[in-house]
Parts: sequence; C-alpha cells; structure tokens
Amino acid sequence: MDEEEYHRKYVNLRILKSIQEYLKDNGTGSALHPIRVPDELLYQMVELQGPDKADELIHHIFSMGLTLWSERLYAEEFGSERRLREFIELVRKRNKG
Repeated sequence: MDEEEYHRKYVNLRILKSIQEYLKDNGTGSALHPIRVPDELLYQMVELQGPDKADELIHHIFSMGLTLWSERLYAEEFGSERRLREFIELVRKRNKG
C-alpha cells in the first residue's frame, strides 16, 4: 500500500468513526443540518405538529442519509470487516513505530 492510499484510507476511517459516534450519540454534533427538503414538507410539519417535530424530522432525514452515505463509503474503501481490521492493525503498527 503506497502512502497516498494509506492516507486516503486513514482519512476515511476517521470520517466513518466520527459518523458512528454522531449517530450513536443521537446527533449531538452541530445543530446545522445542511440538507434540502421540500418547502411544503416543512410547512405542513410545522402546521400539523409544530416546529420541534419538524426539526426532529429534518434530523431523522439527515441521519438516514448520513447512514446510507457512510455505508457506501465503508463498502468502497474497506469492503469487509476483515479488511477494515487489517487496516486498523496497520495504523496501530505505524503509530507505535
């Protein structure tokens, strides 16, 4: 594995780890969810269930998208748990040496 591939995998591993922690903690990161949803969806949610429920819905949509995206990133970068564990072991060895 060359240095460029190692660096790419390492960055993606850190991204996946942060996503895992964000989802595990039920989204206690920043309050900004940079997604676009149909205006009518928000209007109707606010009208029917209030702004808190609309915010919960936006967070839920964001979390679902983040989950799907991270699963695709994992599959593309590592492909299997075995390959992920092998890479983590390589990172540990490099950090010790």
